[in-house]
Formats: sequence, C-alpha cells, structure tokens
Amino acid sequence: MNLLKEFSLNDKCSYLENHEQTTHYKIINSCTTSVCQELIERGYRRFGKMYFRPVCSDCNECQSIKIDVENYSFSKSAKRVLKKAKDIQKYIQHPTMSQEHLELFEKYHLHMHQKKGWEHTTTTADHYYGSFVLGHEEFGYEVLYYDDNKLIGVDLIDILDDGISSIYFYYDPDYSHLSLGKLSLYNQIKYAKESQKKWIYLGYYVEECPSLSYKQMYKPYLTLQGRPDISEAYVWTT
Repeated sequence: MNLLKEFSLNDKCSYLENHEQTTHYKIINSCTTSVCQELIERGYRRFGKMYFRPVCSDCNECQSIKIDVENYSFSKSAKRVLKKAKDIQKYIQHPTMSQEHLELFEKYHLHMHQKKGWEHTTTTADHYYGSFVLGHEEFGYEVLYYDDNKLIGVDLIDILDDGISSIYFYYDPDYSHLSLGKLSLYNQIKYAKESQKKWIYLGYYVEECPSLSYKQMYKPYLTLQGRPDISEAYVWTT
C-alpha cells in the first residue's frame, strides 16, 4: 500500500445537525483491488485517492452496512421499477469527466438543495475529477444511464473481489418518475448475482439522517462491528 498521507480532522457532522464529526483519512496512491477490499471491509469509503471513515469518540450512529446479495429477493415494487426503465440504456466503463457530467451533477445538487436543504456549492472540474475519476485504478467504474442520447444518471462504483462498493449516484431530477436511485441499486444487485459476488457495500446507515436512513429497506443486510484497524480482523453481523 503506497500510503501518501494519513490524518484525522474534526468538523461539523455531515449527517446529523448539531453534531461534530471526527474523520480519519488515508490518501493512497495506486491502491490495489485487494487493499481497497480490505479497507471497505473495515468501514472505509473511497472518493478519488482518499479513503475515509468516521471515528467519533462519543457517537456510533454511522453504521457500515452491506446487502447479502445471495439472499436478497426482488420485491414486486422492485420488479416494477426495473420494468418501467426497460428502455433506458446503460453503459459501464472506467470513470470519465465531461461537460455533460458536470452539468448533470450541478442540476442534481441544485434540486437536492431546494428539495432537502442540502448545502450547495457549485463543483469545479478539478473537484469532480479528484473525487470521482482520480484513483479508480482497475476496480473503479461508472454506470452511465441514457435516455436516447441524453445522460440522465451516473452511478459510481468499485467492483471488488467479493462485492460492489456503492460510491455515489446522481441523476436528472426530470426523470424522478423512473426512481433512478432505486434502479441503480437494483442493477448493482442484479450484476452481483450474475457475477456471483456476495455483497453490496452501501456505506453508512444513519437512522436519523433521511438521506441515509433508506438503506435499511434493502434486506437482508449485515452491519460492521466496531472500527477495526487494517491489521485487525473484522466482524459483520446480522
């Protein structure tokens, strides 16, 4: 592991109002799939070359969860979402950046700012590239969703040895009727089943955070116990 830098920062909590957050970071150059796997299994998330996880001393609200793919069954409503989007095209490739990406990213976040009160700052090409393109190595991908020739959704994922790590999804709010967020996750599960991968790593479930609480709907799932170091064993339980 080519570790460039390791540090912790205290800041306002990203998920809960009136809370502070301590986050541990590892900046890794040329990370391998196996090292990424080991970090994700221990509760880290990846943006670019940056791997991070909350390590707050007095709060355990951020719970790392992963969907048990083998035992997941698509509900009738899930099948309706998949059927409704049957004419939407999707393509998978290593992450890229275009003006189309940036405009869609901006449109989505303005929508979420108005709908849910998300903080909003217009992203730059450098910020987008550093967060979603840089550091993808051989395991990072984007799934592009198109309506004819129009980009309407981007799903950023890592395809690991035993599962898929969901990084970030954004979409065109004009297509909200297609439930694109659910669609992207259902397609991850379908791909994992077809590839005989065991898990979808969903990141953090926070019960009191509306943007993250939805994750508990995707059952069965397992929860990571504690905050194991890279050299320590990890335990996921139901």
